[in-house]
Amino acid sequence: MADTFKLIKKISRLAEGKRKLRFMEVCGTHTVAIFRSGIRQILPENIELVSGPGCPVCVTNDDYIDKAIAYARRKNFIVATFGDMLKVPGSRTSLAAVQAEGAKIQIIYSPLDCIRLAQDNPHKKIIFLAVGFETTAPTAAATVLAAKAQGVKNLFMLSAQKLVPPALKFLLGDEQVKVDGFLLPGHVAVVIGAKAFKFLAEDFRIPSAIGGFEADEILTALASLLEQIDGGKVEVANDYRSVVKAEGNLAAQKILAQVYEVADVEWRGMGKISASGLRMRKEFSEFDIEQVEPVIIERVEKKTACRCGEVLRGVVKPTDCPLFGKVCQPLHAIGPCMVSVEGVCAAWFKYGGNNFTW
Repeated sequence: MADTFKLIKKISRLAEGKRKLRFMEVCGTHTVAIFRSGIRQILPENIELVSGPGCPVCVTNDDYIDKAIAYARRKNFIVATFGDMLKVPGSRTSLAAVQAEGAKIQIIYSPLDCIRLAQDNPHKKIIFLAVGFETTAPTAAATVLAAKAQGVKNLFMLSAQKLVPPALKFLLGDEQVKVDGFLLPGHVAVVIGAKAFKFLAEDFRIPSAIGGFEADEILTALASLLEQIDGGKVEVANDYRSVVKAEGNLAAQKILAQVYEVADVEWRGMGKISASGLRMRKEFSEFDIEQVEPVIIERVEKKTACRCGEVLRGVVKPTDCPLFGKVCQPLHAIGPCMVSVEGVCAAWFKYGGNNFTW
């Protein structure tokens, strides 16, 4: 507790006399931790925290959900997924809705669970919904390697893996996005390393700090951002040195590169971003369901007042959306930001709801 008070005093001292500063946390886990620990309430009035596109479920486009639903409706298919994907709305319906209609959808806790699921259901095609960032992508890659080594022929991936650094580059090129520094995701940095974010300092001259997820770790990273602004020295501060190394996890990177290659992919609210995602290499095409048995879906443009795309870019707060807390609530979500436990809107609703006035 003594360290916490010291950090709060340090932040207040560094912020004194400065213009209003906006720092973006680029991680849904950070967003939840910030709310849960009450950090927003204790920061000086001229320090604003804004959430970025740090929830992989939230940045997944409707057409991916539509494809997953199409596969789930097919005979002899089982879709395996983490629970937070169930209620994400597609263009017409959700996985939860088609599950209620009889579609075979299995909740799992690790991609590796899919191997046993495939072995237990040899006459079914098992599709894992591989949605995530650099943090979870290596486990999906390891699952593919394990399935190949064990001769599992009925396990497939529907991939929507995304990469964080290209998204940050996109945000910095967006005139609507105004940020003075980034609180970088610690668990992503564990995999790709601190040096993967060097471009923020070298190319954009914007302060950034890699932080952990405890209150003191987040406050330490925020203090680092203010120190950079105060001293005029821009860098990528590694304030999570206990687990984050400059080079990252080389073993995880090797597995990832073996199975996946970089590709241009769509992000909700941001469109197609160059080299911002992963697709399976040709050597592993037998595990890519879109290569083995593609589906054709009709793209539907939904007309809704949901402002999830702008929320994900930090352009507006959840409370700026006319649906927030009214027709859009966790049990009846209109947009994915209200569905996932790491979603920005879900965090605002759970920890503050309509009482927020900032």
